[in-house]
Amino acid sequence: MDIFNKQRYTITSALPYANGPLHIGHLAGAYIPGDIFVRFLRLNNKDVVYVCGSDEHGAAITIKAKKEGVTPQQIIDKYNQQIKESFEQFGISFNIYHRTSEPIHHQLSQEFFLNLYEKGEFVERFSEQYYDEEYHQFLADRYIVGTCPHCGNEGAYGDQCEKCGTSLNPTDLINPKSTLSGKTPILKETKHWYLPLDKYQPWLEQWLIEGKKNVLKSNVFGQCQSWLKSGLQPRSMTRDLDWGVDVPLAEAEGKKLYVWLDAPIGYISATKQWAIDEGKDWGLYWKKQANAENESTLIHFIGKDNIVFHCIIFPAILHAHGDYILPENVPANEFLNLEGDKLSTSRNHAVWLHEYLEEFPGKQDELRYMLTSILPETSDSEFTWKDFQARVNNELVAIFGNFVNRVMVLSHKYFDGKVLMGSALTDADQAVLNELATFPDLIKQSLSQYRFREALAQFMNAARLGNKYLADEEPWKVFKTDEERVKTVLFVAGQIVANLAVLGQPFLPFTSTRIFEMLNLAQRDWSAAGNADLLSAGHELGETQLLFDKITDEQVEFQLNKLAQAKATNALAAPKAPQKANVSFDDFVKMDIRVGRILTAEKIAKTKKLLKLTIDTGIDKRTVVSGIAEYFQPEEIVGKQVSILVNLEPREIKGIQSQGMILMAEDADGRLDFVNPTSDISVGSGVR
Repeated sequence: MDIFNKQRYTITSALPYANGPLHIGHLAGAYIPGDIFVRFLRLNNKDVVYVCGSDEHGAAITIKAKKEGVTPQQIIDKYNQQIKESFEQFGISFNIYHRTSEPIHHQLSQEFFLNLYEKGEFVERFSEQYYDEEYHQFLADRYIVGTCPHCGNEGAYGDQCEKCGTSLNPTDLINPKSTLSGKTPILKETKHWYLPLDKYQPWLEQWLIEGKKNVLKSNVFGQCQSWLKSGLQPRSMTRDLDWGVDVPLAEAEGKKLYVWLDAPIGYISATKQWAIDEGKDWGLYWKKQANAENESTLIHFIGKDNIVFHCIIFPAILHAHGDYILPENVPANEFLNLEGDKLSTSRNHAVWLHEYLEEFPGKQDELRYMLTSILPETSDSEFTWKDFQARVNNELVAIFGNFVNRVMVLSHKYFDGKVLMGSALTDADQAVLNELATFPDLIKQSLSQYRFREALAQFMNAARLGNKYLADEEPWKVFKTDEERVKTVLFVAGQIVANLAVLGQPFLPFTSTRIFEMLNLAQRDWSAAGNADLLSAGHELGETQLLFDKITDEQVEFQLNKLAQAKATNALAAPKAPQKANVSFDDFVKMDIRVGRILTAEKIAKTKKLLKLTIDTGIDKRTVVSGIAEYFQPEEIVGKQVSILVNLEPREIKGIQSQGMILMAEDADGRLDFVNPTSDISVGSGVR
């Protein structure tokens, strides 16, 4: 199916939480892919609305407000403005950037709830939920922290452990604490309205697994399949909160709609507001039509952490309602890492968009290029400042910018900035123009499969074609002997530059605009791409300007130092785990901790974290299974002295009998390091 052979499109990018600024991980997940796709649709004169907006409800907002000692309204006003301005400056081309705090959104969300309520789609349940007695408040998922039962992380939230990524329920946590009072909450009965996802599972399996198997990206399909295999359970659509959309029932006073019920409805309310502003019919972009051929094509651009909501929960809500179209595709991206570590808002380990725009003024396309070239389309990828420097300097400057600059400079130097046709085209000229004509379809084919990295690479191949053509023809050498030939060479090269201006518009919009200005040419749509007559003989070019500057070593060092300083500051400020309950001296002396030496180390197959160690304890040589493989290579720890608890009860792990435990220190980032002597001590020595 040709995804571009439709008449109308509704494109969404995930609503960012209005509790903090944007970083490059957000851009790589949902916004750059969506913007490229939409710009391509517009270049093909499609009827498209591209919507987004701030997600201004949910526990994350109120938690942020409590931390900063302000109201939730102040938080959302502050960050909505900052996010909106950052998107505008960066060139993300939404038709509307809306807010879920607007009355039109509250009204539409309540209408959705009532529609499902009146149809009897909800299941009403009483259940026990955590309650903070000091604050007299039920605790939403993010108001509860505790120890993850899967990885032991002591800062896991009630809905997810951000260290190991496991989805949780609040009651799964070990030693749960309220983030409000810091005390252990009690369980108290409350009533909520649940969406029976188990009821919709047969329909979802048919629609997703049978209908989308060859449509969804492999990473998206795999996650959906995993959720369905596990068996769907009813999910509460209401919360006991003091911030959000009111549940529109008399018996539900003080309750709010679950943020993942109201947030995706934000796409619809944003479209509604845009339609009011533009005099359009919003229903054409969201509602089912009498003739299915007239229905809009709905595509959600998101990150991997939102797949279940956009592929299972929101479609189930739309299906239960009955009046709305369903998504054609959900091309979710995986995660982007930064300098060897996960991006983290809480640890300030990020490249913030608003700071980038201030520190690299006028270089929006350089970041767009870098991020597009490393988009985590089916697996995680990594941003490094050295790679950013290399891609800008070696590709944008040395290939793309260099070619355009040489064509402009030579045209002004030899022919006063006029495009002239001299001698007839040679076979080499025609071969270049024929190859140039293939790029529009190659780029289109890649974009139709949401392969944005591949599409960008095809665009850069067109620039390489131009560079090679100039290098082969050497007009600066030929001019002295054959001026007419140079006219033809620069005529052909000029057509390549004009085509780069057209082809680059989805990827590098600011740069394409500047090339059109330099060429003194009106911007063209996609139908012009591949043509060899965009610049007619006699056409006068505009002034030459450099498209890109090199990224300096000093700029890279500045950014790396920022990250290092943030890491150091975070380590100092990180809260330490509270002291555990006192133990008696007799309990302590029961532990037999000795100095040991690692003799062998090897990774355990089909695991990410486990190493199999052979340790000389001074009393014997024993096997210990240790979860340190993410931080140490086996070969680098052989011979290392360690502190080992030798009288720990043996335990079988992955079929291996583990006889002891080595002592490790864990920093604020969750990284591990050995607790070992500073000087060489004989193995078997006691640790006291």
